[in-house]
Amino acid sequence: MHRVLLLGTEKTYRVGKILCVTRNYRAHAAELNNESSAQPVFFLKPASSIIGQGETAVIPSVSHNCQHEIELAVLIGKGGKDIAPESALNHIAGYGIAIDLTLRDLPGDLKTKGLPWSMAKGFDTSCPLSDFIPASQITDPQALELSLYVNDELRQQGNSAEMIHSIPKLICAASAIFSLEEGDILLTGTPAGVGPLVSGDQVKAQISQLGSLIIGIR
Repeated sequence: MHRVLLLGTEKTYRVGKILCVTRNYRAHAAELNNESSAQPVFFLKPASSIIGQGETAVIPSVSHNCQHEIELAVLIGKGGKDIAPESALNHIAGYGIAIDLTLRDLPGDLKTKGLPWSMAKGFDTSCPLSDFIPASQITDPQALELSLYVNDELRQQGNSAEMIHSIPKLICAASAIFSLEEGDILLTGTPAGVGPLVSGDQVKAQISQLGSLIIGIR
């Protein structure tokens, strides 16, 4: 069982499903030679993929190209189904920092064979995650600066304003397919600059108003 903390409160949330949207920043889609999707497309990570601040992510031996993706994480505080965009923000308990670790050498082969992405996206330790800041403390979740450093070298930089599909639209689209429940987490996509990681690297992900998340790689 994995739980996450909403800072400044006594409350922890048992993590249910982790919903991740693909290609939600045009520059990232372009760097992978992919087209952006007209509608949000989601995949799932298991709660067992979560690690926390200061922990170490382990690259599975089946891959030789594990890459980093910084993402704004949204913690669902109130469940719902078919949530309207205008009320979507009322379902958010808090915001945090996530790193979507991806075995980049696997998805192409899996997609070619018509197989799911689970091995490439849902492996153990593939979802480093920070504690969450209450939504009431975030001025505008669509105006946050995202930066990711590997060994103090800036690799990724972007702003949540660059999302193709806004956070309310993502919640609306996700809840049309999946019933959202308290403790579910939504990863909202990554800006351009994704790149490889190797054993011994230190990764620092930062989002304005949310602090930083630091992990090791092995």
